[in-house]
Amino acid sequence: MESGMPLSGRQRALIRESWQRVSGSPVQHGLVLFTRLFDLDPDLLPLFQYNCKQFASPQECLSAPEFLDHIRKVMLVIDAAVSHLENLSCLEKYLCNLGKKHQAVGVKVESFSTVGESLLYMLEKCLGAAFSPDVQEAWSKLYGAVVKAMRRGWETLPEGD
Repeated sequence: MESGMPLSGRQRALIRESWQRVSGSPVQHGLVLFTRLFDLDPDLLPLFQYNCKQFASPQECLSAPEFLDHIRKVMLVIDAAVSHLENLSCLEKYLCNLGKKHQAVGVKVESFSTVGESLLYMLEKCLGAAFSPDVQEAWSKLYGAVVKAMRRGWETLPEGD
């Protein structure tokens, strides 16, 4: 990621403060994020299969122990990004590989905008009045940088894969 990432010191502080309020309950808040994701795009549900088991409904998926593990992992990635706001480039290789993994299971790049919308929704629901336009803008910029790195995973796959 570019070292000149467009996050100001104030934006980094807003991200850290808001994440501190959310990160204490990662599964609870992750469930808000993924419930919103499935509401916005139910076609994403078939991407989540464990032991070749297809979920019949978002509710079934959201209560599966394997999916709850996935939620924990997603929240850990967000936590890593927040922890490395000053130097996101150290996560570049990890995020690029994460992008490759998502592509391999059938995630489309376009779905990341829906995930971003779901992330902002979760933050708004969990932060309430503290979710100001400035907080929203800071998180949008951070998420954009993370997705940009993950998209490189799509771009680096050899033809035919």
